[in-house]
Amino acid sequence: MERRTQTLQEIIEGLSPLATGCEDATSLQTIELLESWEVKKSYKVKDIERLLDADFRIGILVIRLFLGISDDDMQAALTTSLRAGGTGITRFNKDRPAYLEALVEMGTLAAMTETVNRPLAWSDLLIERLRSGRGKAIRGLKRGRNLEDFVEEIVKDVFGQGNYETRCKFIGRDGTTAKCDFAIPTKASALILIEAKGYGATGSKMTDVIGDLNEIIKQKRHDTTLIFFTDGLSWTRRAADLAKIVGMQNNGSIARIYTMMMAEDFKNDLLTLKAEHGI
Repeated sequence: MERRTQTLQEIIEGLSPLATGCEDATSLQTIELLESWEVKKSYKVKDIERLLDADFRIGILVIRLFLGISDDDMQAALTTSLRAGGTGITRFNKDRPAYLEALVEMGTLAAMTETVNRPLAWSDLLIERLRSGRGKAIRGLKRGRNLEDFVEEIVKDVFGQGNYETRCKFIGRDGTTAKCDFAIPTKASALILIEAKGYGATGSKMTDVIGDLNEIIKQKRHDTTLIFFTDGLSWTRRAADLAKIVGMQNNGSIARIYTMMMAEDFKNDLLTLKAEHGI
């Protein structure tokens, strides 16, 4: 594969959003509860208590949706009201009157009554809050996996099923190992390594990405080609960190950096590497 020096601007211009759905098991359970919610003219403390007794985790999430606040804000408000002793289910069961009073003081009953009796599809509003809140973490997980799936389709097309290993520990120089997303043709004898990380994905923080790449570079054989595939507009907010990875490419530690917009170049370069390595 031809040696080429990439630039930070080139990578930034190649970035695109990482789209995904948001529903996980908790979200689906919450949506089911909201869609079957009993509509009343007003709600009482007993309604909150029954909600938390049925499933505390889902109940707290529903209360947050009614209030339209984040988990951090909920925890802060409960901590202020309850003081020492925690804010989870143990505290709820230990001191129900105080816990329920705290939720009432936060405006839970008023929010339930106002939201449910508002002349619109109230469940749609809460579901949207759920998707924009809890959905962030779930979207992050799916973004990372969707990018890996995108890369794998190209790898499979070039090398064929069974001629690569995924999400494994490859054996590097002196028998050392490190984790990588793709080892071609095998983790025991890797000629090509590909690390695929979508930034904006949960678990793919800047420091984690850079740390993972440094570990691969440290352990891999000098004659093993390392490729980094990434995407996500979140990189633009941390351009200095992305520049460090571009620096790795410029000094030869990483052969090439690709994004989804560079998929055709990625495939062509893999075909070149396949021929060069005789895979």
